[in-house]
Amino acid sequence: MDKIALRSEMRALRRELAAGAPGAAERAAGLIPLDALPPLQWFSGYVAQGSEIDPAPLMRRLADAGAQACLPAATSRDAPLDFRAWDPRDEMELDAFGIPAPPPWADVVRPDLVIAPLLAFDRAGGRLGQGAGHYDRTLLALRAEKPVFVLGLAFSGQELPAVPTEAHDQQLDAILTETAFIPVVRT
Repeated sequence: MDKIALRSEMRALRRELAAGAPGAAERAAGLIPLDALPPLQWFSGYVAQGSEIDPAPLMRRLADAGAQACLPAATSRDAPLDFRAWDPRDEMELDAFGIPAPPPWADVVRPDLVIAPLLAFDRAGGRLGQGAGHYDRTLLALRAEKPVFVLGLAFSGQELPAVPTEAHDQQLDAILTETAFIPVVRT
């Protein structure tokens, strides 16, 4: 199956999973083994769109552990995402894709951990995103500067035996679902 058809299939599946899994985001946040994560000064969450699993409970848990939150902001269709410091008291503004983001005057930071939304994942760290390549470009740029831990956040039903990947696709370091924390073991 090609990626376009797979994305369509996985979007429909994710909608079903979201509808049938109230409390999934809270259960996932409760399963994160904080001691399995690298030291964190900054972490990036995201503002859930549609049926994406909501990272807010996980973000609260990481913030309660002492890390600072930032959120991605798209400045153009082809550029890597900016990560802007996020203060929940600040009013969000729509980014280049109409997704709420911290205002343009917020500090741009480099997170140590990126919580990544996805359509599908596999246990080898494969991630199927929306198809525009924003996270792949962004993670490539971040990883060129420093180590970055990438945590896929998903419903357990989004797991596939193998996600089709290409050379530019950035791998996950772990996956968190409502049923498990899955560390990726590189072979």
